Amino acid sequence: MTEPTGLRERKKIRIREQIAATAIRMFLESGFDQVSITDIARAADVSRRTLFAYFATKEDLVLQRFADHEDEAARTVRARRPDQPPLDALREAHLEALRRRDPNTGLNDTPEIMSFLQLVSGTEALAARLMRYSSRGVATLAEALRDNGFDPLTARLLAAQVIVIHRELTLMNHESLVKGESAATRYPHAVQATNHAFDLLRDGLESRPA
Repeated sequence: MTEPTGLRERKKIRIREQIAATAIRMFLESGFDQVSITDIARAADVSRRTLFAYFATKEDLVLQRFADHEDEAARTVRARRPDQPPLDALREAHLEALRRRDPNTGLNDTPEIMSFLQLVSGTEALAARLMRYSSRGVATLAEALRDNGFDPLTARLLAAQVIVIHRELTLMNHESLVKGESAATRYPHAVQATNHAFDLLRDGLESRPA
């Protein structure tokens, strides 16, 4: 008897999450380079073939969390209110993510999240591969901006700036937390930095305080 489609998809999701959670736990315990695909498959109770059916590379076991967000900026632009400029929508979305302590803003001092981000930033192979996700984020955001009336050059340049700004804001928040600042203490500074960054995007250096 064949499993219903919904049940089969939920089973795939559970297996995928089980493999990723097992891999991340092992990486945090022993280090990314010290854990092999075979070790992960054995601990997750799946075959290497099954593991590769869900994750094409060892790096993807960690970075799939970021892959789920690579088109988030584009989705924000497409879902904004008709009267809302794209930059305003992106600013609003980032401020809301800060308020929620979204891990992708770097403003989350939960020990597990801190350890995970340290794993990514401290592992050369992961940091390098993360740049590929950033490139895809630029491409999808540029496409969304073109669809909303921006010429191709402006769309590409603006998308690149938005993605870089998001990355730098996230890095600054995470660095502050690593130095011992709490997320609550960092929050107003993160909001101020976000508003300043989007003011610069909107108005250029003319928005810089005297």
